[in-house]
Amino acid sequence: MAYKTILMEVKDGLARVTINQPRKLNSLDKNVIDELYDAFNQIKKDTQIGAVVITGAEKAFVAGADIKELSQLNPQTGKEKMLRGQGLFTLIETCGKPVIAAINGFALGGGCEMALACTIRLASEKAKLGQPEVSLGVIPGYGGTQRLVRLLGKGRAMELVLTADIIDAAEADRIGLVNKVYPADQLLAEAEKLARKIMSKGPLAIKASLEAINRGSDLPLEQGLELEAQLFADLCGTADMKEGLQAFLEKRKPNFKGK
Repeated sequence: MAYKTILMEVKDGLARVTINQPRKLNSLDKNVIDELYDAFNQIKKDTQIGAVVITGAEKAFVAGADIKELSQLNPQTGKEKMLRGQGLFTLIETCGKPVIAAINGFALGGGCEMALACTIRLASEKAKLGQPEVSLGVIPGYGGTQRLVRLLGKGRAMELVLTADIIDAAEADRIGLVNKVYPADQLLAEAEKLARKIMSKGPLAIKASLEAINRGSDLPLEQGLELEAQLFADLCGTADMKEGLQAFLEKRKPNFKGK
């Protein structure tokens, strides 16, 4: 598929996805969502891709939904649109690969929600984040009310959603909305450095860790522990486990094959 609103490149197993509509501050219109669906379906299926960095062109990560599109919604089309966006972000969250958000600028509304769906969030010192939907008479509809509370706790989530406050990178770091903050000119390099560090580990173990944390966090503790034990057991039958342990004993770098 030839993309018109996003850029996707893969180099040495690392995919970089860039939302590329700078004149619209990379807003999530229908075309962007459709193309991101296609890109992440490819990423999920491609066994050669070990990690993803997602960012935005120029001064915005994603500044939110397309307001013109929102203004045309009725109750039926509104629900359809929200379910479509939720489906995309669930795909990003569960694609089986670590997805690192390199938040280079505005990450508002749907942009903040997209960052929440990513595995790890790194921010430029120039980044601005928030869920301003109540200022428009709606609520976060792409998962913001659900992922925010799971990440930050009920109190922080309530404050961000109900006040519609837009916070800077330092405050986002302080409350745990982002993992780290970097100077703007270092952000992408640091995101790729982190991605490649993760890619150097056992790929099957990375995938299992993602599943254990993503699925287990929504389960009662007893069920989460059972899931963890089963995923560990599954890895015990892999060549990667044998290679990882043997490399440790031989004091060398492991050569994982993903098998």
